[in-house]
Amino acid sequence: MKAKEMRERNDADLVELSRQLERELFGHRMKNQTGQLDDTSQLRKVRKDLARIALVRGEKARQAAAESGSKS
Repeated sequence: MKAKEMRERNDADLVELSRQLERELFGHRMKNQTGQLDDTSQLRKVRKDLARIALVRGEKARQAAAESGSKS
């Protein structure tokens, strides 16, 4: 998923997506350790998606803080 698509989602959706991806990453790690994971690039893709979510949530938090600071 691209960052542009993530920016269109609200914070609750991003939190849920993050939880889902963390469970998926755990499953991929277990499969990788047992030799059952065919496509090991999935590990990297999921980690990058998690990082993108963290980036977008941070951007939204900073933007909200800036807006609330400018209103007072």
